[in-house]
Amino acid sequence: MADEREILSWQSFGAASRELASVIAEDGYRPDIILAIARGGLFAAGASLRLSVKNIYVMNVEYYTGVDERLPVPIMLPPTPEFIDLEDARILVATTWRHGHTLALVHQFCQGKVADVRAAVLYQKPNR
Repeated sequence: MADEREILSWQSFGAASRELASVIAEDGYRPDIILAIARGGLFAAGASLRLSVKNIYVMNVEYYTGVDERLPVPIMLPPTPEFIDLEDARILVATTWRHGHTLALVHQFCQGKVADVRAAVLYQKPNR
């Protein structure tokens, strides 16, 4: 049903964040920085303790303006992170994911400024 929505409780959101961090740790990926896309990525980035990462950046991207309402394209809001002297850094982008447009914008922003960019997606719509 199109109007049906899945509601995540804080308990299940926390459990999912910890599980995602465990999967990343077990995979052997060791990021130097976690880049949280506000707002949903902030909570996922909080599970970074499992990864022993203390360096967390935050990036604000406006896309959704309401329930099922969004801008034509996502827009990065200032201030954006300045990746100075980080060409050898490995960045893990933490986010929730609906359509992937925001993640694509942030990935493109990071390309060429750091050594490696990967994403940790906490949740995605079932039809994506």
